[in-house]
Amino acid sequence: MHFITRKHLSRRTVLRGAGAVLALPLLESMTPAMAAPPAAHPRLAAIYVPHGVTMRKWTPTQVGGELQLSEILQPLEKHKARLNVISGLDLPAAYGNDASAEANHTRSSACFLSGAAPVLGSRAQLGMTVDQIVARQLGQDTPLPSLELGIEGPAMTCGTNLSCAYRNSIAWLTPTTPLPAEVNPQVVFERLFGDGATEAERNARRAQSRSMLDTFRTEITSLQKTLPASDRDRLGAYVEDVREIERRITNASARPGPDGNAPSTVPADFDQHVKLQLDLLVLAWRADVTRVVTLPLAQETSNAAYPASGVQGAFHALSHHSNIEANKDRFAIVNRYHVGVLAYLLDKLAATPDGDGNLLDRAMVLYGSGISDGNLHDHGPLPILLAGGACGKLPGNRHIVAPAKTPLANLQLAMLHLLGVDTPRFADSTGALAIGA
Repeated sequence: MHFITRKHLSRRTVLRGAGAVLALPLLESMTPAMAAPPAAHPRLAAIYVPHGVTMRKWTPTQVGGELQLSEILQPLEKHKARLNVISGLDLPAAYGNDASAEANHTRSSACFLSGAAPVLGSRAQLGMTVDQIVARQLGQDTPLPSLELGIEGPAMTCGTNLSCAYRNSIAWLTPTTPLPAEVNPQVVFERLFGDGATEAERNARRAQSRSMLDTFRTEITSLQKTLPASDRDRLGAYVEDVREIERRITNASARPGPDGNAPSTVPADFDQHVKLQLDLLVLAWRADVTRVVTLPLAQETSNAAYPASGVQGAFHALSHHSNIEANKDRFAIVNRYHVGVLAYLLDKLAATPDGDGNLLDRAMVLYGSGISDGNLHDHGPLPILLAGGACGKLPGNRHIVAPAKTPLANLQLAMLHLLGVDTPRFADSTGALAIGA
């Protein structure tokens, strides 16, 4: 009887504090009494990794039957039921007249989600990316149509007569409108939660070790009193997750900045930084602030080091293995470390409830690179995988082998169809790859 008479909340219910807005996770109370559960909304994330991989340690050896994960992909073992490794894909638009390494890198990231060849010259022109096409379909009733995250700041040199916009943005709203990636977790946090306080007010709050959530204390307590026990638990867990992420961001701002004086809220440690960004991604999906997110783990030609992987050396330099097997093995360890970052995200999604399922059930996560062999700067066969259930439309536990030289756009066209976008073509596609249920 309690179920029938419970209070009904709108899915767009928010709590308002001093200059901030707290969107809520999906609660049982957001379903009208005696009504069917609300339709599940799919989510899309695209995670880009430059420089390719050691392909012989990425590609599963079996075709058909249960997916047998390769050495690099082993961190994803617990999520095999929600995993598709897709071999045989190519990125034709990434080949160009300028065969320099710099230009090849720039085209790799530019073409990954666009399938379009960059136009030479100071005025950047590419193509609308697949994430933005999805955002037009899924993002019109969310506060943010899409969210562009990053780890590294903008590149300054990008190849002969190629605008750095092609490297600095993997998401393009229109053929001439790149969407910049936000690398600062503090800025992302404030964007998600509408922290409209002035910078002076924010600094004062941080100096007093006060949480943004303190401005919602009365509203949260009042709402909790009206909710059934299950919703109280779900809301409480969500608020604590928000508070913990805010605490980690605040701790990051306590260290000196690059000049030794000004504080920075961008963590210097990659592991800390990327986990904050991924946790913010999960929060954004959990509260339905956005359903579309992009994240490059590094810039092309990045010299980032990943000591936590157990391998010393700069990322880009490690990809130039000179065809020496020992060097390829070392690079494969870094590749596996990056896949571990994806595993962290999938773990969080699987543990986050969404209606009668979890966020991994709803998600479609594209992970891969626009380069195959970092030593050759070739663009196929690419290391590509899809994770998530896409609201029941995407089976898993599969190694799908496409015919050689199949455009990556064929996979992306199939993704569009599963996400509800009715279109006959995308970029240089020649037909939709068969990936659905």
